Amino acid sequence: MTTRPVPEILEDAVGFADDHLIPLVDEGLGNSAYLLDLGDGRALAMDATRDLRALRAAAERRGLTVAFAADTHLHADFLSGALQLGHDTGATILASAAGRRAFDHQRLADGDEVDLGGLTLRALATPGHTDEHLSFLLLDGARELGVFTGGSLIVNSAARTDLLGADRTEELARAQYRSLKRLTVLPDETAVWPTHGAGSFCSAPPGTERTSTIGAQKQANPLLAAPDEDAFVAQLIASLGTYPSYFDRLGEINRSGPAVLSAQPLLPALSAQQVRALMADGGHVVDVRPAADYATGHISGSLSLPLREQFATWLGWLLPDTAPLAFVVNDDQDLSEIVWQAYKIGYERLAGRLAGGMDTWLADGNAQATTAFLTADRAAGRPYVDVRQEAEFAAGHVPGAVHIELGALNESAADAPVGPVVACGHGERAMTAASLLERAGHTDIAVLDGGPDDYTAVHGQQLAQGTEGTRS
Repeated sequence: MTTRPVPEILEDAVGFADDHLIPLVDEGLGNSAYLLDLGDGRALAMDATRDLRALRAAAERRGLTVAFAADTHLHADFLSGALQLGHDTGATILASAAGRRAFDHQRLADGDEVDLGGLTLRALATPGHTDEHLSFLLLDGARELGVFTGGSLIVNSAARTDLLGADRTEELARAQYRSLKRLTVLPDETAVWPTHGAGSFCSAPPGTERTSTIGAQKQANPLLAAPDEDAFVAQLIASLGTYPSYFDRLGEINRSGPAVLSAQPLLPALSAQQVRALMADGGHVVDVRPAADYATGHISGSLSLPLREQFATWLGWLLPDTAPLAFVVNDDQDLSEIVWQAYKIGYERLAGRLAGGMDTWLADGNAQATTAFLTADRAAGRPYVDVRQEAEFAAGHVPGAVHIELGALNESAADAPVGPVVACGHGERAMTAASLLERAGHTDIAVLDGGPDDYTAVHGQQLAQGTEGTRS
């Protein structure tokens, strides 16, 4: 293929990124994919998800064709879009040879280089997050522009090392230590372009910055300040919280290759009778309306899962991928958003949506259930159940609260007290938790419309810190 030279690159990597690199942030999963404009009408896609809508729009705006699709590792939190890009645009798929992927790709080992047509991509073995993890160093001649670090070095942390099982967590944490040390010998001005960022359950601290530089990370990353390997390992492992159950499945699906899609998946209309039959046959009804709408009236036994950026995470955490799903939606909600959030984590048994919503359900003679959705001043006198993540709970909670993480409720519903008010930070996760408790047979459940700050302010309390005296 004949290519034109890459346009003159600015003197620093930040300037290069401004002109040539398009970050594509998935706020729900807390990840960034990247589209790299190679300057000749072609592009490199890095760690693209199966939901390619944003990437395709960015490529179209710049008149780019994706010529290369690279994955830093076998992702656990989303299905890779690389195979789809290979099918759609003829992109060469770049990935670790050690990943033993079962589809055509250019197998790369440590030190291998790929000519991008004026720029060079060098594979660096950086195991830790996964065994076969590669970082990709972008070079302009001999000059290091930036490094795609995937789940190795991330902003102010490093990605979790427990995804391959508790028996390998320490081993991989030690590998992560060596990988970060390897990356930090790059020049300080080298840009750091991670995949995992704030909000990712692959272990990233809160914060707004999703990219950095080697020099900035040497100054600010607390893991890099650890005095030795043992201290690094202890610090990293201590930071690991829970993660969604679907993470245990996706790595192998990415190894074999997600199914290539030939058309936009749809969400067909279902009658009330079809929804009833689906539930009777072991399927699930997912109500994606806002929490307040669910509280007003919903199908008994349905799961409240408001359609928002975090929809995929909680769908994959709380329901199996083996049963058909029907959805209750409002007319103004985006059906394609439901479909793509489900498909990017491998949920493809989407039976459809209840045509006409709850009005149709009631018109067919079916009953509806309700859930009390209370402001803080009306929630007094009930046991307080906090379903946030442990780190959120430890940072500040209502005194005396019972702590059960939302992700644990399917197994721990019996631990919830009678007649609770269920709370999170705003109300969405709490309504999801209430629907799980109702499915498990609990009654007289209320949901707090707000969070611990609202509750303590109304009731003259101070937030408590730590986790002592709680159940989870």
